[in-house]
Amino acid sequence: MNRIVMLAVLVIAALFIPLTTYAQHVLRGHVEDAVTGEALIGVAVRAEGTTLGTVTDLDGNFELHAAGPARRLVFSFVGYETKIVDLEDAAAEIQVALAPRMMDLQPVIVSASRTEEQRSAAPVAIAALTASQIKTSKPNMLSEALNTLPGVHVTNLGNEQHAMSIRQPLSYKALFAYLEDGIPIRPVGIFNHNALIEINMAGMERVEVVRGPSSSLYGSNAIGGAINFITPRPSQTPTATLSLRTDNYGYRRGDFEASTTTGKFGLYGGGYVARQRDGWSEHSDFDKVSLTLRGDYTFTPTTRLTTTFSTNHLKTDTNGNLDSLNFYTKGFTSLQTFTYREVHASRLTSQLDHVWNARNSTNVALYWRKNSVGQLPHYRIRNLRDDPARALGEVNEDGFWSLGLNVQHRTYLNLLNARLITGVSIDRSPNSYLAHFIDIDRDPESGRYLHYEQQDSLLTDYDVDLLNSAAYAQFELSPVARLRLVASLRYDRIDYGYDNHLPPSAFSGAPDERNRFNRLSPRAGLTYDLGGGRGLYANYSRGFLPPEVGELYRGVKVPTLQPSTFDSYEAGGWLALWNGRLNAEASVYRMDGTNEIISVRLDDGSSENRNAGRTRHTGIEYALVAAPVRDLTIRLSGTNARHEFIRYEDQGQQLDGNLMDAAPGWMANAEVTYRPRFLKGARAGFEWEHVGPYYMDPQNTLRYGGYDVFNIRLGYTFRMVELWANVLNVTDELYASIASKSRYGQQYNPGAPRSISFGVGYRFGQ
Repeated sequence: MNRIVMLAVLVIAALFIPLTTYAQHVLRGHVEDAVTGEALIGVAVRAEGTTLGTVTDLDGNFELHAAGPARRLVFSFVGYETKIVDLEDAAAEIQVALAPRMMDLQPVIVSASRTEEQRSAAPVAIAALTASQIKTSKPNMLSEALNTLPGVHVTNLGNEQHAMSIRQPLSYKALFAYLEDGIPIRPVGIFNHNALIEINMAGMERVEVVRGPSSSLYGSNAIGGAINFITPRPSQTPTATLSLRTDNYGYRRGDFEASTTTGKFGLYGGGYVARQRDGWSEHSDFDKVSLTLRGDYTFTPTTRLTTTFSTNHLKTDTNGNLDSLNFYTKGFTSLQTFTYREVHASRLTSQLDHVWNARNSTNVALYWRKNSVGQLPHYRIRNLRDDPARALGEVNEDGFWSLGLNVQHRTYLNLLNARLITGVSIDRSPNSYLAHFIDIDRDPESGRYLHYEQQDSLLTDYDVDLLNSAAYAQFELSPVARLRLVASLRYDRIDYGYDNHLPPSAFSGAPDERNRFNRLSPRAGLTYDLGGGRGLYANYSRGFLPPEVGELYRGVKVPTLQPSTFDSYEAGGWLALWNGRLNAEASVYRMDGTNEIISVRLDDGSSENRNAGRTRHTGIEYALVAAPVRDLTIRLSGTNARHEFIRYEDQGQQLDGNLMDAAPGWMANAEVTYRPRFLKGARAGFEWEHVGPYYMDPQNTLRYGGYDVFNIRLGYTFRMVELWANVLNVTDELYASIASKSRYGQQYNPGAPRSISFGVGYRFGQ
């Protein structure tokens, strides 16, 4: 520990030594609409690769004070193509004309290098969900919006509970990194597949998803991908919004946002309150409160402090899955009457950005987290075969607090337009887990669980002192025009200090011990800009995943799991045709997993974690957006994939060559949106969701047929008022969001029947 702290102190001290002092440079210019010639107000103007920026005034003019001679300026504005101006060729007064944007699959992103850059400069598969897209679709659950991105599928388990799938089967595993402004919302080793519960979906500017292993930048959990939620920046003028919504199944929700900037200080606040009562399925009530506050303070044109506080609280019933009889007869009466989940998650992050000069800048982020999850989980309930009137279960509490530090430095070099990004991170997160045994009364005829009593005996009682430390570097250069080469390397070390408070004979009887996992994660790639909105990329990356705390120590006598590694190879490209009226992108990948950790369901309905030997994931991801006429937009995104066991044995049965369970071969999402010119502010969208068939068990004995669901989204905005209505599952399709099979039986998580939601919103200010 002392060695790591000493290293961090030395690195921070070195970074904050003033590198070079330059005289102030003043850049002035004007921005207008390329079609109408009208001045554009509020255009973001930023010196590329730095935090230095400003916005255009009421006349479309801007003035930017730089600490040194800036190289290029980036101009970005909602609804317009982003433009980069090379200052070596620019006039003294910079004149910029931005073209209106029909669609854009290549936005400015931050998640590929932890700093803002053009998507075309990143050799990875990445997709962005903008604030306007989220606010247009009006999702009640984040899955509705995220599933429109290529290669992304979020399984909706109800009441904001979910499971993610990116280049993986429909999975509950720790294969994804969830980030807020680039900071993981949970530490490595304490993953929760329901982590989106801990995100304020009403308080985000955009979402960026990097598909495939991103361990070289974001650490070990980023195997299937990294999902980065960007909080909104404070507005330049006072603004506020308020909206209310409801549906035909007792869902009620209120959203609010407010923002302004005064002098050097900007403030944003936003969140929502939601509740569900008497839904379409029994035992499905919930309450949710989310709030995000962000303050930006600009000390000088080159130094800015951003502080964000986020808190999320959920109390929900958990109604479990259905057997095949209840599912196919639409018997949505839950067997559960008392199972629940209660989540409290708060985070505080302060990030200091400083531009030393035109070539060097540093970001220092200090963060604190506090999480607790208390639950009586339905998936831990076990029936007694010799006494059908009884069952066994548990009540558990899992919590942690964190204190972490990230430091990143960026240096631009004269040679070959090169850039070097280096960083270190330290995250200490003490974790505790407590589980009590419970006795359950059960109705033998209906199978309904009626009542439970908590017993004195403990199933699990441990503390883990968790320490994550890492160092990484990424180097980029352009040896020839339009070609960009990128190479990165990250070293991760995860230390678990396990302290068991139970005797060795207990359910969780592993002895006190220290476990350490470490690994180097490399990545190398290239992009080539073909011009005219076309380009290619390719990369190789390695992902690293240590066993989770719960996988190592809960219900085991001796930890036996090994870390997983994933080698990924991918290539792709993008193009724009018909003056930007057709945009398309595609990527192909192969990811080989070694010692992949999977959940195996046992005869009694319980499950245990095992290393799967070797697995292979191959596929193609694609997206297309077209505007054949002015009023009409067509969007299609999807993935065709194959997930298979290369070497895997299950209870003596060799499953080499079998397809992995819960792994659809084709998933797609498409939408046609009509915005009539004769009724300004109106929109109508027709959406199709497709999940193809898949095997329900690793033995490949039973297939689920998949599903097709159709949705309609309508909206109308008049001045400051917005009205909308969404009809989900228009045809009232009976489908399961996920289905599985074991020797214990078949289980189906039913998707929602036809639902109709209405909403109204009002916007204050400009």
